[in-house]
Amino acid sequence: MKLDLLVFAAHPDDAELGCSGTILKLVAAGKKVGIVDLTKGELGSRGTPELRMEEALAAGNIMGLSARNNLGFRDGFFTHDEAHLMAVVQMVRKYRPDTIFANVPEDRHPDHGRGSKLVRDAVFLSGLRKIETKLDGEEQEAWRPKNLFYYIQDYYHKPDFVVDITPYWEQKKDAIKAFGSQFFNPDQNQDEPQTYISSQGFWDFLEGRARDVGHLVGYELGEGFLCETPIGVEDPLELRMGW
Repeated sequence: MKLDLLVFAAHPDDAELGCSGTILKLVAAGKKVGIVDLTKGELGSRGTPELRMEEALAAGNIMGLSARNNLGFRDGFFTHDEAHLMAVVQMVRKYRPDTIFANVPEDRHPDHGRGSKLVRDAVFLSGLRKIETKLDGEEQEAWRPKNLFYYIQDYYHKPDFVVDITPYWEQKKDAIKAFGSQFFNPDQNQDEPQTYISSQGFWDFLEGRARDVGHLVGYELGEGFLCETPIGVEDPLELRMGW
């Protein structure tokens, strides 16, 4: 299956937090989108890895994903080595996306930056035809997407571009709420440990961030992205500044 967009996430729920509004917008426009979670989030203080997998499936259904995989890397301890790089290369070559989203290179959780670097290097290696990979016994062809962008999650970064997600904000919240073991819900999980993301205040932060990022370019609610190089455009008259 060829995808228009493939999103890599260090943990189940990273993509939902950082770019699910954009995912929903693209799916609504008829694009095929998939997510590859690097770990099962097994070090999370709340819930279990098995529950996180169920929640990831539910969130994927809300977003209308065409595919979702989990590579089963060790949460907190995966490394930047050949085995991990090749596992990511296999996913890039399997789905042959035009664009890839990954965790931002520097963030509160060290897995986010480590995963970002891993994906970035794997995307480059995926385009080298002399690197041979197989998946399910089938040889894979080299593939390098046109774009690699990084979604902003916890730490604030001034975005290089902003996507208007105003019409998809409620669906974005539903996708995040699918991870009921992790986030604030007054009707459940009161016996679980309280964490940075399990308070009502974290929901307030998410909305505040979306409003702040959207405000930069005149949207009510937005998601911001970073890129490593200048972006080429065909029609500069279609660009929008935040005046």
